[in-house]
Amino acid sequence: MLIFRQSFFMILILFSFIIIVSTLLGVGRIMEYCFGNLLPGLSGKIFAGVLLTSIAWTLLAFFIPINLYVEIFTIIIGLFFFFKEKLYHELYTFSKKDTILIIAISLIILFCSSYYPYILDHFGYYVPSIKWLTEYGLVKGISNLDLTLGQMSVWHIFQAGFSNFADPFLRINAIILIVYTIYIVEKKSWVQLAFLPIMFLFSQSPSPDLPVFIFSLIILNEIISANKNVSLLFAFSMFVFTIKPTMIWLPVLSLLYSVLIVKSNIKNLIFGFSLLILFFIKNIWTFGYPVFPVPIADLGVYWKPNPEILKKSSQFAIQKTYDMQYTFEEIQKFSSLDYIKNWLFLNGIKSKINILFILSLLVLIVYSIKKKNTTIYLIVISLLVKVILVLSFSAQYRFFMDVFFVIFFILFYQYFNRKRSVITFLAGSICIIAFLSFPSFVATHLPSYKMAGFMGNFEKQQIYEPSQYPSTAFETFKIGDLKFNVSKNYPYNFKTPVPAISHSYILDDIKANIFPQPIDKNNLGKGFIWKRLDSPGKKEADRVSDIITKNN
Repeated sequence: MLIFRQSFFMILILFSFIIIVSTLLGVGRIMEYCFGNLLPGLSGKIFAGVLLTSIAWTLLAFFIPINLYVEIFTIIIGLFFFFKEKLYHELYTFSKKDTILIIAISLIILFCSSYYPYILDHFGYYVPSIKWLTEYGLVKGISNLDLTLGQMSVWHIFQAGFSNFADPFLRINAIILIVYTIYIVEKKSWVQLAFLPIMFLFSQSPSPDLPVFIFSLIILNEIISANKNVSLLFAFSMFVFTIKPTMIWLPVLSLLYSVLIVKSNIKNLIFGFSLLILFFIKNIWTFGYPVFPVPIADLGVYWKPNPEILKKSSQFAIQKTYDMQYTFEEIQKFSSLDYIKNWLFLNGIKSKINILFILSLLVLIVYSIKKKNTTIYLIVISLLVKVILVLSFSAQYRFFMDVFFVIFFILFYQYFNRKRSVITFLAGSICIIAFLSFPSFVATHLPSYKMAGFMGNFEKQQIYEPSQYPSTAFETFKIGDLKFNVSKNYPYNFKTPVPAISHSYILDDIKANIFPQPIDKNNLGKGFIWKRLDSPGKKEADRVSDIITKNN
């Protein structure tokens, strides 16, 4: 019986990979018909399919849920073009040596992606976002229900579309990593192979960090290789920005490259700017402002979040800059020197990361001066734009992790050949697998890495079935016209049925004397607004607050 289960799940995972990749290849061919190709070869078509599918599903999500019907329809269209254009012939273009390398790396990726999810956003943001998208689509003013949901990353729209049938385990990142491996082998860009082990840490969840790392390195490689298709370069760069706005440096770089080096016509940038407009519209719809979570460019829409809640969120972001080691009041009293000094010398590993970040940036600046290369100058300028913006809002180390990849790429892309990269990859893979397999060892010897406390242990059944946590118990309450669910003895929503609200947002709302309400109590898909609590609502809210505080 065990052998049957192992075989069944291995076949299921392989089936999911074949279905998704074949679909994206077919959709990618449609993309090439319309806009040409940015990247030749198998990986180029797949990434083009990712872009077009994400755009199409984002547009659809304003009107309908991204459910099984949308997924099946997309798969049918993709498979139709896959077979019509005989794209399966692309699979036979690799040498035996390259095929063996791709298969070996793919097996390692699948193994690493089988561990338990441990990124906290997986439970508080990724899965809840995907549940809303598959059941309702993009919901107007959903940030009033739970501010975090106002992000609704394009990447979660993409994952939601394949979560109903092809990828129920939410391991789309593992598939993207395998496609990235194909790109590395196709382009012989061996330095990127050295990055793969670090990216394994993001393969268990639909984390938007992984695709932006991958796409930014691909675009960077294409710019350095003097790719002249600036229309798609800029569009892909803007696509990365829509996934995660902290990647602002990438569209800035592509724009500078297009205008200053390629001398491109403004018409070639229309596609990219169209994606930016779509991104703004999506955010205004879900959050009330063009860029989450910054309340700028107020258009006065009636579903925007309460100012008190936004203020609280801003204060929390500032505290996160200092790893919650200072209160907001203490930070307010910092001098200009204290802001820098206390950030650089936090307790724990984050201090070392911050110092390394500054030193790495200085090394890149010195290197660019020495090289006197226009493209490298533009890369440095673009990164400095990002650094200034990130440091201005919330200088959390996770917001500039991509900069380390870029700096390493620039400094060493000429050093790494195939042999050196494979050796580095194997050594890094062993370290990452050990890191994932023994979280208690990490927690004991690296206590400042708090994420280790949330990592599940290796289990032999994950070899044939990706590890997943069960649904959490929940309670149901009603305040005003809103009937909602709250996870019991757990701070995040995770798989709690929608509408679900996190404990922290409930308590913040009650403290601000407000609470979210449906625009139409008979149809949650119409959206949410916030309202002041009346007397009966206040009594019920206080009762809910007492129960939540007691149970958690």
